[in-house]
Amino acid sequence: MNPYIEILRPGNAIMGAIAIILVAIIDKTFNIPVILAMLAVFFETAAGNVINDYFDYNIDLINKPERPIPSGRISITNGRNYAYLLFILGTICGFLISYLTSNWIPFMIVLISDIILYLYAYKLKTTPLIGNLTVAFMTGFGFVFGGYSINNPSIITTSIFLGFFAFVMTAARELAKDIEDMEGDKAEGAKTLPILYGTKITAILSAILIVIDCALCPLLYFNHIFGIYYLIVIAIAVLIFIYTAILIIKNQDRTTAHKVSKYLKIGMLIAFVSFIFGSL
Repeated sequence: MNPYIEILRPGNAIMGAIAIILVAIIDKTFNIPVILAMLAVFFETAAGNVINDYFDYNIDLINKPERPIPSGRISITNGRNYAYLLFILGTICGFLISYLTSNWIPFMIVLISDIILYLYAYKLKTTPLIGNLTVAFMTGFGFVFGGYSINNPSIITTSIFLGFFAFVMTAARELAKDIEDMEGDKAEGAKTLPILYGTKITAILSAILIVIDCALCPLLYFNHIFGIYYLIVIAIAVLIFIYTAILIIKNQDRTTAHKVSKYLKIGMLIAFVSFIFGSL
């Protein structure tokens, strides 16, 4: 794969754009602002990934030496400039959405995202728990951005519900990833939660967040946001979530943490599918 595509982590960037697609499907709205919102989230997520790799060069030499920058396929300077270009493209999309809808909240959300994503890569990532919550916040923020881009009061409320769900589950996954990346983080002197307080406490907190999200899932049905088909599909995701909570509580080695992170991602994808079925 071309390193300039690989460094975007296109799977993650596309997954971020899926938040906009889900909100659009729920509201049954497909127009130019929706397309621009998808592009904005893709560019912003990709920019966050690239600037993160730029600042994480030394850590990735240990944890992820195959990535484009530590492997030498992209220079550090080119990586930084590439991130800036992606931030600019995302910001332009946000401006166009606000111009077309006469609603400047989407543009403000993109500007706030630019700042948060840069600060996360530069400093917040190594701040215990704050870094995890920042990633989770940005994931949930994508749904809210979709709601305001469509600019329909009812879908804005729904997007906030979905954003909170994504926020909680992403926070749980980020904690599992911290356990997985302890070796490289220690070498770089990072002070993540498992390094400061141990893997057991981190695992318990991750499991608690997973259980909270599982408990919240039925509310999207009982509050009449989604129909009965949502319950059928989300049940599969809930089973996966509960399984991951059990796994991380029982064992906190790197292999298990990696497995939990992967399963949580799969569970979230299934949850997104349940949103679509629930809106039918």
